[in-house]
Amino acid sequence: MTQSETEAASATAVISLIDATGDPILPAVQVHGDTLPAVVAELQAARKPRWVFDSVQRWYPKLLASGVRVERVHDVSLVRAILRNAPYASEGDYLEKIRAASGAGSETAAPVHLLPPARVAENQGELFSAPKDHSGALENVTAEFLAQRAAVPDTERGRRLGLLLAAESVGALIGAEMTHAGVPWDVGEHHRLLHEALGPPVAPGVRPPAMEALAIELRQLLDAPGLNPDSPAELLKAMNRAGIAVTNTRAWELGEIKHPVIEPLLAYKKIARLATANGYAWVDRWVKDGRFRPEYIVGGVITGRWASHGGGALQIPHQVRSAVRADAGKVLIVADAAQLEPRVLAALSRDDALASAARGQDLYQGIADDGFGGDRAHAKIAMLGAMYGATSGESGRLMPKLKATYPQAVSLVEWAAGQGAGGKAVATFLGRGSGPAPEAWLKARSRVSSEDEARAVEAEGRSRGRFTRNFIVQGTAAEWALCWMGETRRRLDALRATGSEPGELVFFLHDEIMLHVPAEQAQEVVALVHDAARAAAELIFGRIPVDFPVTAVIVDSYEKA
Repeated sequence: MTQSETEAASATAVISLIDATGDPILPAVQVHGDTLPAVVAELQAARKPRWVFDSVQRWYPKLLASGVRVERVHDVSLVRAILRNAPYASEGDYLEKIRAASGAGSETAAPVHLLPPARVAENQGELFSAPKDHSGALENVTAEFLAQRAAVPDTERGRRLGLLLAAESVGALIGAEMTHAGVPWDVGEHHRLLHEALGPPVAPGVRPPAMEALAIELRQLLDAPGLNPDSPAELLKAMNRAGIAVTNTRAWELGEIKHPVIEPLLAYKKIARLATANGYAWVDRWVKDGRFRPEYIVGGVITGRWASHGGGALQIPHQVRSAVRADAGKVLIVADAAQLEPRVLAALSRDDALASAARGQDLYQGIADDGFGGDRAHAKIAMLGAMYGATSGESGRLMPKLKATYPQAVSLVEWAAGQGAGGKAVATFLGRGSGPAPEAWLKARSRVSSEDEARAVEAEGRSRGRFTRNFIVQGTAAEWALCWMGETRRRLDALRATGSEPGELVFFLHDEIMLHVPAEQAQEVVALVHDAARAAAELIFGRIPVDFPVTAVIVDSYEKA
């Protein structure tokens, strides 16, 4: 079991059925962790409630391990994290309280792992699951849930914020479900790849044979008998002594140098990275019963992107992707959204010209045809520079043309950059806030006493401007991806309710999802994934003339995607 499953197994839950105002429908009951799944399953079948958890990650893995799935949820701790910086939330005692608690550092006692949802219709039953102090904890969770609902105003922006909370909550369920399902992993194939690249397993602290052979070659070519090629400092010193003028040992810079040592050095770096990140020790630790089960941290990045705990789930390298293999009779469906962030920018800015460039075609080629003489590379450099703040050098040279062609899109990111540089916050389309500027920097701006201090403050402002420039785009793209996964999950559940077994989501990376499905249902699920992408765009933006195309392929191994 995972740590959260172990914790929940010995905990006592308190469950109460309440109405939309918080008044009890049934009295609160204490449920021991071992009997919790049966109680939840019975209430889920009879009432189909929206569950309110203090933390989905605390309770849901235990339920999944017992075969119990939850349809809808509100994660109090994740909602708290969003509302703390949400500019669309209604100001009041609750927001003041959680912001003050955050500033005082008291949130360390209540780690925020996962998510929340939207407003609940009147007379809709709510189920609350609370740990620790039994009735007192239940009252706390209930009170905070009601305060969180009250903090979402009944306005257009409030409804967007409600959608964000709902999507984040669904994401919590999806993250736990993907951990439970696991990525199908062929350990035999992984070992074959490692044996081919590194040689047989060795004792801890000993270099694999292929690495040691390359290390010997590097020592000979650099005339450095005692060189440890794993030490950047030693390697840099040996290369400089051999007449190779380099300032760092990063692969992209080494690739520009002509010298006999470069090829074996790059080969060493490649297999050393494999040995460290996904070697024999990794597969033995992280792959159990043919499944890789990382723990996803929903909203783990400030923009709303996910992070992961354990095994580097968000960076499965190409070198080992052939080990990600479907079970017999099943296939993998790997789907990704094409050029998601610039398409999100077109939607955010309502730039008709950029929307048109993206319609039914490769967006960068559309931009190239509009204003860069068909040069796709230049078009891509300019657009990425606009979104990520690389507005000097080649990007800076191309920026005036991009702005002339797509004035609304470029003006929007420049506005966001100006907000950040001025110490102000920005928000995604659904209302995730970027948070306040550092207090120390804000104070420093008003008490600059030297040119050096002025330059430092200005540099910090530019850095924050680059952050807020990209925050609105990357954060809104993360919202689209959440809704895409949520719509995909809802459609899979609808098929499951008919007695079908359409498979499950098993992996997510920013704008890419992977499903593990029966081969005979693959085409149906591919269509479902495309429909979910269209629904996600309309759910967030309404009917707008911006395409969000998804490419989905059916493969038996991840490397073929």
